[in-house]
Amino acid sequence: MLATTEPAASRRRADSYEQRRNALVSSALQTLSELGYARTSVRDIAQNSDYSHGVLHYYFADKAELIDECIRRYDEMSEERFAALPTTAASAADYADAIAEAFASTLVTDASEHRLWYDLRTQSMFDEGLREGVAAIDTGRAAKVWSIVTRLAELSGIPPSTSAAVAYQLVDGVLQHHVISYALGDETAPARLASAIRDLLLLLVPAG
Repeated sequence: MLATTEPAASRRRADSYEQRRNALVSSALQTLSELGYARTSVRDIAQNSDYSHGVLHYYFADKAELIDECIRRYDEMSEERFAALPTTAASAADYADAIAEAFASTLVTDASEHRLWYDLRTQSMFDEGLREGVAAIDTGRAAKVWSIVTRLAELSGIPPSTSAAVAYQLVDGVLQHHVISYALGDETAPARLASAIRDLLLLLVPAG
């Protein structure tokens, strides 16, 4: 009997361990998005969770280890967000419209995650520990933007007018501008973002 129950008990302990780590990461992401990276301490994260400061340190040695896990989780969330974008349309113009509306929607539904991303990316200029994880996410986001542009080019039958790097910088700049506007209370930001993204996409790849 021991041979069959011990592995099951070990799995339960492992599952419980991962569940608590995941819960603490979720609390950390929420706290970071509310307070910002510079203002968030491990104690703040613990107070915003169901666990004590001591329990948090049992699962994560320090803030750096916890932030590393937060970046990994954010990367997964970013992948899911891009995976949900439309991939087909009747025309290039329709595709640009659909992508623009998706950007506008995520500005509202994922506002805190967008703020957190731009905060972490800025902080990575000063905190070397953030750089590798942030750079990996940035590279992935650039690839996703280029996949949108190349899909638009396929529908249009016209090659992109710029490079992958420049396309990402332009799209990212437009998004960041509207993330800031929305965070400052501009309720027109989502609609303006949709219009700006559509116009930009059709500049990068004119609709055929």
